[in-house]
Amino acid sequence: MTRVVIAEDEAIIRLDLKETLEEEGYEVVGETGRGDEAVEIVRDLRPDLVILDIKMPGIDGLEAARRITEERLAATLILTAFSQRELITQARDAGALAYLVKPFQRADLVPAIEVALGRHAEMQALHEQARTLEERLETRKLLDRAKGRLMDGHGFNEQDAFRYIQTTAMRERTTMGDVSQRVIDGALLPEA
Repeated sequence: MTRVVIAEDEAIIRLDLKETLEEEGYEVVGETGRGDEAVEIVRDLRPDLVILDIKMPGIDGLEAARRITEERLAATLILTAFSQRELITQARDAGALAYLVKPFQRADLVPAIEVALGRHAEMQALHEQARTLEERLETRKLLDRAKGRLMDGHGFNEQDAFRYIQTTAMRERTTMGDVSQRVIDGALLPEA
């Protein structure tokens, strides 16, 4: 079940939104009327989605969205009475993945939520892919440096240096990056 936090400073709207979400099969795990509290609640509860009003005490919904997005805590949906293009642009730039204008139609809420959740999942996958590629590049750099050290200091050719690192990693059940780092640091030297 999709877990949602609502940050809306008008209690009646918050209650109505909560009832609507629950009737639509979402689980409301937290509520607040303040933007700063919204960020803390999202950090603590790790919901799938946070619905933010723009105008709130503490910090506004745009700043809350920015902080939540920077920390990749949840998908963000802005729900507000304001439809000016400038605010929509600011919401997008703050990381909001969907924007809904009050009074909203019930039929518009679920699609907006699902679009926000889908876009958030795509962004998370891209971030993970970038992190994995970054790690591979770092490992490749370590491996090249370690091979160079084995070739210069121990007379290995490139293929034998690679094989030494690979077989050591397999034997010790560790990564080639770890073995490479130990070779570079001088903590692992081939037996003469």
